[in-house]
Amino acid sequence: MGAVLVIALFYTRAIAWGALAIAGLMLLSLIALNVLRVRRLTPFLVLGVGLWFFVHESGVHATIAGVLLALTIPTRTTTGTSHEEAVIGLERATERVMAPLVRLEHAIHGFSAFVVMPLFAFSNAGVGLHGSLGGSVPLAVILGLAIGKPVGITGAAMAAVRLRLATLPDGVNWTALHGCAWLAGIGFTMSLFIATLAFDGTTLLDAAKFGILTGSLLAGIVGAVVVRRGTSMRNSSEKWMRAGE
Repeated sequence: MGAVLVIALFYTRAIAWGALAIAGLMLLSLIALNVLRVRRLTPFLVLGVGLWFFVHESGVHATIAGVLLALTIPTRTTTGTSHEEAVIGLERATERVMAPLVRLEHAIHGFSAFVVMPLFAFSNAGVGLHGSLGGSVPLAVILGLAIGKPVGITGAAMAAVRLRLATLPDGVNWTALHGCAWLAGIGFTMSLFIATLAFDGTTLLDAAKFGILTGSLLAGIVGAVVVRRGTSMRNSSEKWMRAGE
């Protein structure tokens, strides 16, 4: 979401205010559906298509429409503590037990993971190594992915716990969380997208792509090692606790 906001704020050249106003009305309609606790996905998706079109026509990068749509789709169930309604019709029960956003995520997960993401990666990740190894651009990108993300995520999590705004989930230690923070550096899809917008038509694009792929690879390797270590530490502590009992 942060990357999408960067695209919307810094890569928008001109704004068509009429189209943006209509997009705003679409967004208000989506919020109204959420407030009214509409459970069916069809109204959200129909308005979402309209939101995407008018955001695109406004000059704001259309990726922001996907973020806004996701924020309006309900994420909570309505069954509460009682599940008696679950026996009244399988279709109605599943709609009430599973949040609409979760249903949508499961419906498009396979297509997104195995079609959209590979096509995006293959079409955007072509890197010519000549002239890509040196310079400040690849170094800055590598440091951002392999140092900035782990330090930032771990630091923010520690601050939230210290300030009692959050707690670590059961069975999660700081080592495992730090490993997951390293894995966050693998997010090269949006990085490639932003690099293309920022350096398109310049010799710096290959350098930026090289930095993205190198930083992602480094973050993935270190993250896997740290997560494995954190998991081993948790398993060892659980064994000692069971032995003590």
